[in-house]
Amino acid sequence: MEMNWKSFRQIAVTVFLLWLAIHYWDGLVSGLGLFLGAAIPLILGCAIAYVVNILMMFYETKLFSKLKKPMTTSMCRITSMILAFLSITLIVFFIARMVIPEMINCFQIMLKDFPGALDAAWTWAVDTLHINEYIKRDDLMIFQNQDDLQKLLSNAVKLLATGVGGALQVTFGVVTSVFSALTTFLIALIFSIYLLFGKEKIKGQCDRVITHYIPTAITKKFYYVLGVLDDSFHSFIVGQCVEAVILGVLCMLGMFILRIPYAAMVGCLVGFTALIPIAGAYIGAIVGAFLIFTVSPVKALIFLIFLVILQQIEGNIIYPRVVGTAIGLPGIWVLSAVVIGGGMMGIPGMLLGVPIASALYRLLRNDINHSNTLEKHK
Repeated sequence: MEMNWKSFRQIAVTVFLLWLAIHYWDGLVSGLGLFLGAAIPLILGCAIAYVVNILMMFYETKLFSKLKKPMTTSMCRITSMILAFLSITLIVFFIARMVIPEMINCFQIMLKDFPGALDAAWTWAVDTLHINEYIKRDDLMIFQNQDDLQKLLSNAVKLLATGVGGALQVTFGVVTSVFSALTTFLIALIFSIYLLFGKEKIKGQCDRVITHYIPTAITKKFYYVLGVLDDSFHSFIVGQCVEAVILGVLCMLGMFILRIPYAAMVGCLVGFTALIPIAGAYIGAIVGAFLIFTVSPVKALIFLIFLVILQQIEGNIIYPRVVGTAIGLPGIWVLSAVVIGGGMMGIPGMLLGVPIASALYRLLRNDINHSNTLEKHK
């Protein structure tokens, strides 16, 4: 009788909560959105901590576990954390230092040579297509020289500023956005440091709460799913980084052999953007082709052809062996995860879609194999 009353109470509470969720759905969604918006720094901090923890564990295992005089646990943790953050910062700084100045230089070259390029294009159109019979040059040309181009850009900036409420309002909005982004990143960074330094203690506290309030059978399934997710994300991050380094090095070597300009810089850019599954290399190809185009349009075309060939080799040979084997996900599902994730959340969706799809694939495969094994033993 006691069990019946307990079951009835659980059903009543479940139905009541379901009724509240349906009846106050708009308020629930609004409150959930408000909560997630406020928790963005903490969510970002968890993501930073997860990525940095992979490198931190590497340093702890490879560098400090083999010392003749072992360091204290806290000193080893602090040193490994500093090395991990420093390594990531140096990599990002090195790539930005190589790419950003060259992009600024290319934009300056384009700004300087754009009127001349238009003149050459007009001459070609007149000689080849006899376009002057239908359109007059004065009607087509908005500006005649670099000064006109700079004046046009200046007027466009002024028009944009006045159109949204004045330059002061625009400046205030930009400063506010930058300050908000920096504050969010700083809070996330501090939170990630707390998580990394006390991860064992935090894990123990979470274990006690989960085991106290959740039944043992559900707890085992929860930890099993969590373990599969962790393994999928860990394998994906490591494999994607290795694949990006391989692709960047091959791109740089091929450009050196073909004598294409900006070989080192474009190789770093292609490798960095290759961290985004499938679509990343093409993003790097577009930016790299634009940079090379300012030096030689023919070289830019050669670069695109070379990168398409390299991308085919990478997609059919390198990626399946390095990343595909690591995450255990067939190529068609990798593509599906990238497309769906990108459509839902953009670039973050592309990054999250593949490991989540890999985890779901492994969970379904293991469950089906387990069910088939039980059927055979019956």
